[in-house]
Amino acid sequence: MATLASLKLVAAKKPTNQSPVVQRRNKLSSKVFEQIQLAHAQSRGESYAPTKNKTVTNTGGERVVVTVPKRIKPWWFVAENGKCCIAIRYGAKVIELAKGKTAIEVANPDALIEALEAVNVAVLAGELDSQIEAVSGQLRSGFLK
Repeated sequence: MATLASLKLVAAKKPTNQSPVVQRRNKLSSKVFEQIQLAHAQSRGESYAPTKNKTVTNTGGERVVVTVPKRIKPWWFVAENGKCCIAIRYGAKVIELAKGKTAIEVANPDALIEALEAVNVAVLAGELDSQIEAVSGQLRSGFLK
């Protein structure tokens, strides 16, 4: 009981649902985290391939669940001036970070990781909520008839 006494105990209730803004923020944050992991792996000369479960039908006609590597495309590219640029994506759309600005320029791979971590902090703080809302509306309108 001494171990529990050292912890701060509270009466808390788990929320049943989250607002759409928080859901979008968490979705983008998880994707930025994957990009951070991919950048870390590439800087170490390794590959990063998280897995996902996929249901397939085998030759006998049975549906089975298999674990396959998840394909993650890097959000960064080398610009004309030789510097690395990061375009933050929400789904298939690039987020406009400022008026007419869609990418973050960095000098080297270490700065790439730092920039992605800064973007993740900004997303969790809610600094990109209006941009996420605008891109989300564009994506949703593509699914309407």
